[in-house]
Amino acid sequence: MNKVIFSRKKLIEEVKKIKKSGKKVVFTNGCYDLLHVGHIRLLQSARKKGDVLIVAINSDASVRRIKGEKRPLINQKERAETLSGLECVDIVSVFNEDDPFNIIKDILPDVLVKGGDWPLNKIIGSDIVIKNGGRVMNIKYQAGKSTTNLVGKVVSAYGTKKL
Repeated sequence: MNKVIFSRKKLIEEVKKIKKSGKKVVFTNGCYDLLHVGHIRLLQSARKKGDVLIVAINSDASVRRIKGEKRPLINQKERAETLSGLECVDIVSVFNEDDPFNIIKDILPDVLVKGGDWPLNKIIGSDIVIKNGGRVMNIKYQAGKSTTNLVGKVVSAYGTKKL
């Protein structure tokens, strides 16, 4: 499969084909604003849980609503392109809602994955994935490996000085 960035409509069509072929679909989501080693480790682990890894990212507007007006640091087109360039990621899609419930409901992945900082019972969409015979799992959290921590380090080191 070629790595691609799909609209919601195209994603739904593609997932139907993938499932019909008997492959297992793994899904995760997030802002993925400023890709770091914590993201990479999560995505590599998630990919091992099935045949096709789909990563859904929050749109720029969604990130602003969740994280504040100064975010995202990188626009959705570039975040999607960066993720699609990773060997472990098969499909990237952007969603506009504040949470991934609707996109999860639309594709009903076989495996829903989040980082270990998400208790299983708090993972959005876990109820519908389980109800439809899927699995929900979290992957070990990489302590201190977050965009917020990374931005904090940069600000601490450089403040408002020009780099």
